[in-house]
Amino acid sequence: MVYDEKIWIKSYDEHVKPSLEYPKKPLGKLFDESMLRFPDQPVCWMMKREISFKELREYIHRFATFLQQNGLKKGDRVAINLPNCPQYMIAHFGTLLAGGAASGCSPLLSADEIIYQINDSEAKFLVTLDAIYQKILKKEGVLYKVPLLETIITTNVSEYMGFSKIIVFLGKLLGKIPKGKVKPHPGKNVVQFKEVMLTEPDVKEVSIEVKNDLALLQYTGGTTGRPKGTELTHANIISNLVQIIAWLDIAPGEGTAMSAFPMFHLAGLIFCMATLYTSSPQIIIVDPRNTDHFIDEWMDKKPVLILNVPTLYLMLKDNPKHKRILKETLDHIDVYISGAAPFPAESIRAFEEAFLAEQKVLEMYGLTETSPVLCANPRFGTKKIGTVGLPFPDTELRLVDIDSGELVEIGQPGEIICKGLQVTRGYYKKPEANAKTIIDGWLHTGDVGVMDENGYIKIVDRIKDMLIVSGYKVYSVHVEDILVKHPDIEIAAIIGLKDPNRPGSEIVKAVIQLEEGTSATEEVKENIKAYAKESLSKYENPKIWEFREELPLTLVGKVLKRELREEAQKL
Repeated sequence: MVYDEKIWIKSYDEHVKPSLEYPKKPLGKLFDESMLRFPDQPVCWMMKREISFKELREYIHRFATFLQQNGLKKGDRVAINLPNCPQYMIAHFGTLLAGGAASGCSPLLSADEIIYQINDSEAKFLVTLDAIYQKILKKEGVLYKVPLLETIITTNVSEYMGFSKIIVFLGKLLGKIPKGKVKPHPGKNVVQFKEVMLTEPDVKEVSIEVKNDLALLQYTGGTTGRPKGTELTHANIISNLVQIIAWLDIAPGEGTAMSAFPMFHLAGLIFCMATLYTSSPQIIIVDPRNTDHFIDEWMDKKPVLILNVPTLYLMLKDNPKHKRILKETLDHIDVYISGAAPFPAESIRAFEEAFLAEQKVLEMYGLTETSPVLCANPRFGTKKIGTVGLPFPDTELRLVDIDSGELVEIGQPGEIICKGLQVTRGYYKKPEANAKTIIDGWLHTGDVGVMDENGYIKIVDRIKDMLIVSGYKVYSVHVEDILVKHPDIEIAAIIGLKDPNRPGSEIVKAVIQLEEGTSATEEVKENIKAYAKESLSKYENPKIWEFREELPLTLVGKVLKRELREEAQKL
């Protein structure tokens, strides 16, 4: 069968080998060595602050020593509840160096969600903002409900900014910089991050089994229910780092990278790890919605690589300030990487036109369970717009029928299943979910794709988002791709509602966000409906339409379809 023959290898760039070599050292040691290459060069910038590799390495060693001196044993979890900031990097890499396992934790979680994740991960340490400590952990009684949590380390996002004391003071006073009071809590060790940084570095070497020992306990997005802790070993992460770096042909210290992906999301974290692994500097973006700041940093630092979600690329396009970016700065960009959500073909073309970026947008695809990247368009070869590219080296991938599990022919839709060095061994303490997701060694992604004769994959839907209309399968991503080709539509989301007249069938509903500056007049609505009628088959054509100023999005720019369904069911 073509899947076993790996027909996609023929479409690889010349520099990419079908099989790669992977280091046998643990992550902590690999990252420590990478910081010694260019010690005096900048490793990151954030809000006027520049930090060198030498400085960061010292901070990491201090943090790792503190963990070990306060009871961290190999594999103990450290939950990192921070936005993008140097403290996140210090805590993450310090945890790995100390022999622990890091667990990203969104700073926007509710009290109940924080309690769930800390207890489910059995975290002994928590790194968080002082504002979260005061307003959630203390005020809402979280600390009384997390019995295994021993140490809480608090910080303020301003601590590693380059602003003057008066600007930081005014920022806190005006609410621009969140702040909180940190008071002791009975039975817990509460320490300030700056106190941790006073620890004299003395890291004890820990014996790590690269193939088996946990590096990350990374929680899935939880768009369909409670998040699950995905177990990722040192070998999983190392494999994916090597695959990504080989694929993109990145040389050590080659150029500055920039991303607004949150580090608590695995896409943002792997970006952070890949830049450090290659001894490359990165620009830290705290607030992804502040596109003015993003563009200012872009013009100032002139990155060669940018990684974002599609929605942020569109927000940058819609910001008139982007027109100030000089052509020579745009020419300096080698590649714009997009991931975590579908990037409609028409939107890619619009972005390419606005930023002089023809054949520079590279879509990647993956999951938390694949560390996270599974497929990508070639770095130098043909980038097929509308596809997520080719499976990575050392990856087995098949497409199977959703109902029967049989292999599907090339050109036919099927669920993507995979094996590989980057693929998780399972979810932490979730045997039922493991049994449903990992079958005979194959990870079932829940994504429906189509592979062409050259091995390129197009994602057509999530199984849970696929609709059944009068017995026909309707792929929501396909319908959305058609709709966003209309010049007045920015984002389209397709959901299915139960058809009261036809048991087992659904009604197609379209929820539309119009382009900025376009009003939802009757003329515009009717024009869009007429376009849909002409462009879609009868069973795909939405029967219900809703026009909104904004669609609900996750922190990484995915449309929250669950929220849309729940709202529709209440009507």
